Amino acid sequence: MPTTALTTALLPAENVYPDLSGVGGRSTLIEIVGALLTIVLVVAVLMLVVSGIVWAVSSSGGNPQTSAKGKVGVFVAFGAAILAGAGVTWMNFLLGLGDTL
Repeated sequence: MPTTALTTALLPAENVYPDLSGVGGRSTLIEIVGALLTIVLVVAVLMLVVSGIVWAVSSSGGNPQTSAKGKVGVFVAFGAAILAGAGVTWMNFLLGLGDTL
């Protein structure tokens, strides 16, 4: 079957691009993901405040176990806030990139 391989090699290349407007509900999906990431960001900031208060009160009260848990809560909430903010930026970048394909 060498003629088949030779024939396919000589065919002109077709330009095939995805049809991004063909996805139904794209704007609804963008709104839902944006709303969820906003809720996560608000909850992470609130937990950052609560954990910071727990850390400060337990440190001044001389309770090292609760102080350590408050400190871990601050770092986890800070990391979640960073990831939620980065998620919004990443989603906007990918949506902008998808429009240019």
